[in-house]
This record gives sequence, C-alpha cells and structure tokens, in this order.
Amino acid sequence: MGGTSEWLSSVFGVPASATKSLRVAVLADSDTRWKWGALTAQRLAPADAEIRLDGYLLRGRATPTARQLKEVGVRADSLREVTGVEFLRAMGAAAEDQYDVLILALVGGGVQAMLHGLRATWAGAGKRPVVVTGYVGVVYEKLTDGLLLRHGADLVLANSRHDADRFRAVYEGVGADASAVTEVALPFLGGAPYTGEHEPYTVVFAAQPSVPDSRKDRTYLLNRLIGHARKHPEREVLLKLRSKPGEHTTHIEELPYQKLVQGKELPANFRLVYGHMGEVLDRTDLLVTVSSTAALEALHRRIPTVVLTDLGVREVLGNHHFTGSGCLASWDQLDAGHRPTADEEWVSRQGVAADGTYTTAFDTARERISKLLDRPGGLPPLTPYYTPETAPGYLPGILARHHLGPDGVPLPGAPAADKEPGPVRQIVRRAARGAYRHGVQRVAPVIRRMGEL
Repeated sequence: MGGTSEWLSSVFGVPASATKSLRVAVLADSDTRWKWGALTAQRLAPADAEIRLDGYLLRGRATPTARQLKEVGVRADSLREVTGVEFLRAMGAAAEDQYDVLILALVGGGVQAMLHGLRATWAGAGKRPVVVTGYVGVVYEKLTDGLLLRHGADLVLANSRHDADRFRAVYEGVGADASAVTEVALPFLGGAPYTGEHEPYTVVFAAQPSVPDSRKDRTYLLNRLIGHARKHPEREVLLKLRSKPGEHTTHIEELPYQKLVQGKELPANFRLVYGHMGEVLDRTDLLVTVSSTAALEALHRRIPTVVLTDLGVREVLGNHHFTGSGCLASWDQLDAGHRPTADEEWVSRQGVAADGTYTTAFDTARERISKLLDRPGGLPPLTPYYTPETAPGYLPGILARHHLGPDGVPLPGAPAADKEPGPVRQIVRRAARGAYRHGVQRVAPVIRRMGEL
C-alpha cells in the first residue's frame, strides 16, 4: 500500500498519509462506452495503483444488459443504472467524499448536458473532480459537432496524433480553448502479437450495427462472406457480432446480421460468434470490416487487416478514414488470396504503436491530471463552448432531453429516484425498453420499406 500512496502523493498532489486509493467515476451510455471509460480509468494510473472505480450506466435505449457487461469483462467496485438527474444528484452528494476523476463516456449531447448539469451542481463547491471525456474509436463523422459538444471538459482525449491535430484545429477555428485536447491511445489495444497462420486459417468479419445501414448492402456483405467460406472450405470464416437481437450498443442496429442469415444455407466452415473481440483476434489470420475500430485492434497486433471497398470509399461508411493505410481491398481480391500490408507510417499516426506497446501513451494525461488536482484553490467552474448566449437555438434542446433547464438545473418533474426502483417499476421499464427495441428492429424497417414503394 505504501507504493500506491507514494505514487498518489507524487502524481496527484495528495499527501501519502491521507490517501490510500484514487477514486474514479465513469458515466457511460452503452456497452462500448463503458468499456472505453473503465479501461481509460485504469490506463490513467499505473498497474500498482489502488483505484476505486464506480460505474454509472445512463438509462436509455442502449443501456447495456448483464450479458453485454459480462462480455466487456471490466469489473467495477460498484455499478448502478441512473438517469442524468440521478447522476447529478449523486455527484452533488459526493461533494464531501468526492471523486478525483470523472470520466464522461457518452454521446456528444450527453457529455454537453452533463457538463452544464455538473457546473450547476458544483456551483460554490470548494473542490471538484477532474472531468475527462473522449471518443470510443475512429472519429469519421460529425467531427465539429461532436467536438464542440465535448468542449468544457478538463481533458478531451484524442486516441492518436492524427486526432489530436484535428481536434485542436476545430477548437481553434471557432475561437474555443484547445488546451484540453490530450493525446493518448485507445485503451483497449493489447493482446499477443500475430506470429503466423493458425490451423485452420481463420477469417473474421467484424460487423457494425449501423454501417452499412441498408438491407441491400448488409445482405450483400453477408452473401460475400458466405461465398468466401464456400470458395475456401479449408478456412474457418467467422461473423463477429456485437450484440444479440433485442440488445443495443452505441448505434442502433435495425437489421441484425443474425436475422438476415435466417433461412440461408450455410457452409460448414461458416459460424456466427459473440464474445470479447480480443479473444476472437487471438485466433484471427485475416480481419475484414467496413470501418470498425476492430481494424485498429487487429493492426495493433499486426494481424492482416482489410477495410472493404465494395460499397465505395465514402464518408457515410467511415472507410474513407483508412485511405493511405494500405488496407483497402475488395471481396474479389480476398477471394483471390490477397493479403494486405499496412503502411507503418499511417498506422503510427493512428496511435497504434510501431512496437505494439503503450508504456508512455497516457503519461501526458496523468501529468495534466496531477497538475489540475494540485491547483491551489481547486479547479474553476466548467466552461463549455456552448452557452445560452452562444447557442440559444441549439443548447436548450440538448439539455431538455436530459431534463435540464438552460441553466443546467433539473427541470420541475424531472425523473429522479433516491432509491432502487421496486419490482413493478423494473418490470414496466424492461417492457418499455423491449417495446422500443422491437419498434427499432421490426416496425421501423417495415415503415421505411413502405415509404420507398
């Protein structure tokens, strides 16, 4: 314990005699963001540090199920489901026994709402935690919108040098303070490096819930994957799925592949798999995707990786992010035996270390947190770029979705429970969530098809 206390004393400016652990809270709105937030919390401290990690899951359409949380494989000292207002109340109640670091692992609008809510909650408080936010993976759409919604956090983490440069350019371009941008790396990169072909040779297609989004395109990719399995019966071909029907992840999945595959005659060497992506990569010889962050996980291990061009190289697909990577290829090329070679300079700029290690990737973030926590008089109030004065036609709607007024204070009648909901309320909540997901996955596609007639 002495080593932990000494580290906390030197890095976070807290007397060694008074501190035995670093307290971190993570607020997440999906399984993938919980994984990013919890692993980021661990990366922000050395392995020998004693960390208390409290998880808060924001109630909504993508609140992870118990199965999804188990698959993520990240343990927390406590974990509870909350509304935004409940979370703000918890942060206010923790003022006397506060957290050192708070990680907002949310979609942009959620981050912005919590920043304003926390500003109001902590008004007049002598101290507050360091607030950290960032992105789960590849940032290929809504760059400016997403970044400005995250502005106001003490640290806005960029997963690569490439992203850090883009983030600063956006903030400086609108006259916002860019000092919060901090280069790190994706916290879940790891695993054993690829050393050669497995027996059998294994091809994995990493599915994405919303890319592509049309039945035609998703059916095309599924048919090509099945066709590849038929052309190469000596290979094992796996369709790696993110969630089961009825579950949601970061993005809405209206057309799950496991439903599209129903009724198809499948070759014996073709399988659908779930589970931890790292465990699947342990036996992968070729990773294929449209634009999933799984590509960076594979490139980290030096597993041959293909980003498909069959549907074009387009911003809406996100595969434009991989131009210059050496990974772009089509199913025709893969069927013919093509194995890509990644461009090392491109890979390095994406935060994927050339030697596969990340011993220093979070050093700058740790140093910045140390200085902020050691700041005389505590930290100043959070100051997001968006305010009722700078964005009067945009910000109020974002805050209202989380039952907050323009000043960040909960609106009258905002749902907030001070205790665990009773069994009847839990049943009603599960039924409502199931009805919503049924509407997304069953009813919405039918209505869309009828509109296209």
